[in-house]
Amino acid sequence: MRSLGWEVPEIDYTRYSNRELATVPLVVLAVALLILGGTFALTGAPVQPGIDFTGGTELTVQTSTPREDISSVFDAEPESVQSVSAPGTENRYIIVFGPQTDRETVTEQAEQNLEPSGDREIVAASEEVSASFGANAQQTALVGLSVAFVGMSLLAFALFRTFVPSVAIIISAFSDIVIPLAVMNLVGIPLSLGTVAALLMLIGYSVDSDILLNNHILRRSGEFYESTYRAMHTGVTMTLTSMSAMAVMAIVATLFQIDLLASIGFVLFVGLGADLMNTYMLNLSLLRWYKLGGDV
Repeated sequence: MRSLGWEVPEIDYTRYSNRELATVPLVVLAVALLILGGTFALTGAPVQPGIDFTGGTELTVQTSTPREDISSVFDAEPESVQSVSAPGTENRYIIVFGPQTDRETVTEQAEQNLEPSGDREIVAASEEVSASFGANAQQTALVGLSVAFVGMSLLAFALFRTFVPSVAIIISAFSDIVIPLAVMNLVGIPLSLGTVAALLMLIGYSVDSDILLNNHILRRSGEFYESTYRAMHTGVTMTLTSMSAMAVMAIVATLFQIDLLASIGFVLFVGLGADLMNTYMLNLSLLRWYKLGGDV
């Protein structure tokens, strides 16, 4: 099958048992949960929170001082020094400090100790997020994710009103969130308001692709595998197109050193890849067991 340039293969699902189809996504989910559990045991949080949730001070500086020497000009050790240089804004960096750092002090040290970049002012901008505001933002983000997930679960049960198809959607959506979170830990992407927004988008996308598959198999005419391939024709094309767009966004943002957009693109790319696996292996195996019975 071809659509918009994508070739969607007609996989011979009869070669694989339900157990074989479900094993791979379940193992990946288990590994992701182990990574999150290990991170929680070591740090007290399943994912490293960013300044949006922990609080702190962020300076945007314009300086000819080499990046590797910037940390040494401050009494407080910066948590990160990120280059955000782009055409017209060379030698620009974002310096992030922890919640105990005084903004006025680090701003003064930057202006006194960093080398100017041409005739530009050294400190272009400074921002402070209080620890209490960060904690409130974290709580709001968690509530938002929880409400979105519960709402998605209720929608699944309301649409199909049967246990197995609804649970298949919920498990797939849960895995689509957990896997990107684990990968974020592995590559060092902190949890921020931007990445939370990406996770919320993944919940919506997961529900959309799973409902598409369930609807074709359970509510439309046609034999099981015929309905499956019909759903894949639309679903796989849609997901691969979205993954391509997210990959381009992540690469371009990385080249221009726009870290937030790069992180969002990367998280969505990983989550969409996980959604392909969960929808057409885990969800499909549960639907086949539900509709055809046995381990076929």
